[in-house]
Amino acid sequence: MLVIGIDPTRLTDWDPAPVVAAIARGQARFDDLGIAADLCQVMPDESAERAIVEALTGGDYACVVVGGGIRKHESLLVLFEKVVNLVRQHAPGAAIAFNSNPEDTADAALRWLR
Repeated sequence: MLVIGIDPTRLTDWDPAPVVAAIARGQARFDDLGIAADLCQVMPDESAERAIVEALTGGDYACVVVGGGIRKHESLLVLFEKVVNLVRQHAPGAAIAFNSNPEDTADAALRWLR
């Protein structure tokens, strides 16, 4: 499992604590299920592509979950498209899943791992 999302701690002008806590709860759910899950958190800038490619090529993933921070903001549409195409290119055997919030990320992955 690989989860790709925006790094909430690197965004400015807001309190990332609630999102960081939700991500931690979501990751703990993977642990509870005995599923190894790597987290790739990026900034929505020119460094994102390199970090995503490194993450995708750093493991053999059955599923990649793309987080809502990337998907839900119209201003990040190009980044979202890039993520989907990078997954197709660098992890062609991986299913692609989408969560509705950080805490149901494992459930999103399980839809494709069963």
